This record gives sequence, C-alpha cells and structure tokens, in this order.
Amino acid sequence: MTTAEKLVKVLTEKKMTCATAESCTGGGVGYAITAVSGSSAVFWGGIISYDNSVKHGVLGVPEEVLSTKGAVSSECAAAMAEGARRLLKTDLAVSLTGIAGPGGGSAEKPVGLVWFGLASGGSRSRATVITEKKVFPGDREAVRSAAIEHALGLLLAAATEENTKI
Repeated sequence: MTTAEKLVKVLTEKKMTCATAESCTGGGVGYAITAVSGSSAVFWGGIISYDNSVKHGVLGVPEEVLSTKGAVSSECAAAMAEGARRLLKTDLAVSLTGIAGPGGGSAEKPVGLVWFGLASGGSRSRATVITEKKVFPGDREAVRSAAIEHALGLLLAAATEENTKI
C-alpha cells in the first residue's frame, strides 16, 4: 500500500479532510492523493503557488516574509499551509516550497532544499502550524519525488495523531 493510499484510508476512517499548497512540486502531492480511489471524500483541493504573486495574493503569505525571508523559508511554508487550510476549510493542509534545481541554489539555500508546512486542527478552529526543512539529494525529479513522498508522510502522521475531528 502506498503512502497516498494509507493517507486516504486513515482520513476516510477519521472523517477528516486535507488540502495542499505546492510550489516546487507543481501539484504532485495532489496528483498522488487523487490517484487513489475514494480520495474525493477526503481531498478538497490544492493551490499551486509557483509564483510569489500567488503565494501572496491567494494564500496570504505576507509580502514582508517574501521580501525578507524569501519564498523558500519556514515562514513562507507556514503561511502557505495555513492559507490553504483556511481557504479550503480542511482539517489538514500541507505546503512545500523549495529549490528543485538544477539551478537556483545558493550556499545558504542549496538545490534540494525544501521547506514543508503542516497546518492542522478542525476546519473551524485555529490552526496549529509546524514547519520542517529537508535537503534532498539528486536531480530535479529525485528532489520533487522525495518531497512529494515526504509531504504525504507528514499528512499521514498528522492524520494518525489526530484523536478526533474538531
């Protein structure tokens, strides 16, 4: 059973919902979830915010975060996840923002760096948001594939930990 299949199963059993806000993966997490039969009961949708104007204008990432911390940052990932959860009114939302390569990296933010955000809590309650940083090895496809799998794992862990739907 794939991580996406496990996620859909757990979310269905717990009557929970999820959403995504993706940048460097371009919708890959949403694609993986919707490849699973029955996902329409638990996946409300996703926002592909490849450009900063979408991060700010749609997801609500503050301009100050984008100008001072950058799109590839803990603060941006947190705001993206919170924005997706708020907009789509789900129990969980995961976000990904990173540098898949082959270009665009720096000493401070190398190719393979991905920040994840996870917003959780019932759809009508205030979100709890955590972020996580990973640096994945390999080429563009390897980084994107690893990031997608990690994001699915974050959603699964959060769904498994949630005792009840709020």
